[in-house]
Amino acid sequence: MQKIMIIEDDPVIRDELSLLLGNEGYQSLPVDVFTAVPEQVGRAGPDLILLDLGLPGRDGFSLCADIHKLSAAPVIFVTSRDSALDELRALSLGGDDYITKPYNIPVLLARIRAVLRRSGGAADPDTLEWGGLRLNLTKGAASAGGRTAELTRNELKILAYLMGRPGEIVSREDLIDALWDSRIYIDDNTLSVNMTRLRGKLESLGLPGYIKTRRGMGYQL
Repeated sequence: MQKIMIIEDDPVIRDELSLLLGNEGYQSLPVDVFTAVPEQVGRAGPDLILLDLGLPGRDGFSLCADIHKLSAAPVIFVTSRDSALDELRALSLGGDDYITKPYNIPVLLARIRAVLRRSGGAADPDTLEWGGLRLNLTKGAASAGGRTAELTRNELKILAYLMGRPGEIVSREDLIDALWDSRIYIDDNTLSVNMTRLRGKLESLGLPGYIKTRRGMGYQL
């Protein structure tokens, strides 16, 4: 599990980010003591750092420089300061991205994934993650909240296809085409049966409504 350290002094934002990252399958490492922060980073060994600029005792600019003396983890600045000068300074000091508050959650998550991918810390290619669910393609199992459910071949294909297109509406026809191969043909009724069973397993993982039906259009995560 990838570790993301949150260096943010606002407890509401810190808790929000921690919950968000946990739901996305990351291990969040929130910092609530702002002394010897670079040393905390060095001990924790995070894969990524979310860093605010306005922190008790010092700003994020100097902190970023000191962190990079002890850690090669990429840094995304998440701050309410929206001037171009601040952004330029942050990036010139080794920041990998700069996001202003209030942030858009899907955009923030996309930026996190992009930075992790560029830094070589991308998730296992045999694993898909979205909305708190982790799908292991090799083991054919889905997990969330410490629970795991084994999937059939068709359930695995359906879920993998949808997780590869998060937020998109996928038609029933597209799903049937994706599930067809030289040995198995999934007709419309069989798709409905498999979808019902898959939803039951997702509900057992604590994710009811994970796959939404868009009437007349298809399915959507």
